[in-house]
Amino acid sequence: MDTRNTKPWLAQYQPGVPADVDVGVYKSINQMMDEAFAKYRNRTATICMDVRTSYGQVDDASKQVAAWLQSKGFKKGARIAIMMPNLPQYPVLIAGILRAGMTVVNVNPLYTPRELEHQLKDSGAECIFILENFATTLQEVVARTQVKQIVVASMGDMLGFWKGMLVNFVVRAVKKMVPEFTLPNDAKTKTVRFPHMMDEAERLTWRPVDVGPDDIAFLQYTGGTTGVSKGATLLHKNIVANIVQVDAWMQPALSKLGNNEERIMVCALPLYHIFALTVCNMMGARLGMTNLLIPNPRDIPGFVKTLQKYKVSMFPAVNTLFTALANNADFAKLDFSRLVISNGGGMAVTKATADKWKSVTGCPISEGYGLSETSPVATANHPDVADYNGTIGIPVPSTEISIRDDDGKPVPIGERGEICIKGPQVMAGYWNRPDETAKVMTPDGFFKSGDIGIMDETGYVKIVDRKKDMILVSGFNVYPNEVEEVISACPGVLECAAIGVPDEKAGEAVKVFVVKKDQALTERDVMDYASKHLTGYKKPKYVVFRDDLPKTNVGKILRRELRDMEMKKAA
Repeated sequence: MDTRNTKPWLAQYQPGVPADVDVGVYKSINQMMDEAFAKYRNRTATICMDVRTSYGQVDDASKQVAAWLQSKGFKKGARIAIMMPNLPQYPVLIAGILRAGMTVVNVNPLYTPRELEHQLKDSGAECIFILENFATTLQEVVARTQVKQIVVASMGDMLGFWKGMLVNFVVRAVKKMVPEFTLPNDAKTKTVRFPHMMDEAERLTWRPVDVGPDDIAFLQYTGGTTGVSKGATLLHKNIVANIVQVDAWMQPALSKLGNNEERIMVCALPLYHIFALTVCNMMGARLGMTNLLIPNPRDIPGFVKTLQKYKVSMFPAVNTLFTALANNADFAKLDFSRLVISNGGGMAVTKATADKWKSVTGCPISEGYGLSETSPVATANHPDVADYNGTIGIPVPSTEISIRDDDGKPVPIGERGEICIKGPQVMAGYWNRPDETAKVMTPDGFFKSGDIGIMDETGYVKIVDRKKDMILVSGFNVYPNEVEEVISACPGVLECAAIGVPDEKAGEAVKVFVVKKDQALTERDVMDYASKHLTGYKKPKYVVFRDDLPKTNVGKILRRELRDMEMKKAA
């Protein structure tokens, strides 16, 4: 049987990219890391605030973390939380927790106490590594959780003695970014500082643990946009599969770089997010790349100053970050001669942003798609795609995409349906939620993404939108992504978001929130542009200008918050 008839995307693969990869090449992430640490021991693993940490240093420090966790009585499979931004401690902690045979629970450091309490309770985390800047959040909830051990880190802990002291002084005394906190140190819960933990660990010996493909590596919590936040259970074999898949996919572009030159990957997306976790931290280690850690990517001037010092090779980001950088005058002056891959993910990349990024950097954005539940990469465009094409690409090796209707039946090519994903990177299920798992897994093993898409005859997939974001105008479906795609290309628009609001005549009407790039932009300008590019029922009825749009810490625009604000106004 010719699989290219049933999997049309295979005909679009670049030379050298296999239809299937050997996902069993490593029995665990630990085995892959052991290989990387030995092979690249003298290479730089991370750069943060101009301080370099080698793979050898990460190797040694992570063994100390593993030994310390074991010494505190935590058993194989214990859930250990990390709540911090992109700092040198993060890759060390991930490797240390996994080497101890335990499970990493990544926590967004900007969580509210309510969100943190839910995640700690739901995961059953017994230990948490937290940056002192966020300790007040933990202080409010820790008594109601199962946490027995807290390790408090500071920004400067792994930046060397003098640099570390300076950074900590500025963060605490000058910028006053560390609110006063009191954490327990009693019979139930112990608290220790990160440097003291590492000092204690120097006297300990790590006992290697037998970790296999079916052991749980991460509980990766979803954003909770469909209700309560759930932990996607990602096994070692899920993450290993995705690392190998993405590695194979990137090779045609990475092969353009010399093997002996440093390959720097920008790690501005937070490491607690699945995109950065797998692509930057994990795949970066397998390839011996250097991760340029950016603790605060929202500080665009500071971010650009950092970028001025390095020639980067790979730049994963979300659309909002690409937009902010591409419209920064100093960013446009940087040397992009070694940039060969710009990965877009996490949210739809707009044509306006893709065109601007390419004109500034000379490197097109290759958009991909995935979810926490798929480790995350499921589809991607070629890494060296020539131009923006408005699609999320084609399934990566060893992955199938099926577009299905509400009854779970595949729809004909070119018709809308739910994007369903099958592959070795798909999660084992939601942590302790068999009912929720059953809702998203089909009898034949596909994960139902909740996203609406179309596959063309060549296998390329285009996202139309999430089911719940659809706007119904006079019985016609309007998809916010399409409206945003058009409005974002209007001269003078920096970014925008579209939602549905109640309308007496049409049931719902389209309302667009716009952030200006050009202050001379008027509501009429936006309306006129929309009239040229959108059919009548898709045109915005309302245009509202705002200074900014609500976003997640990863940069995804939160339409839900905009909808909630509108509902409160109407109430």
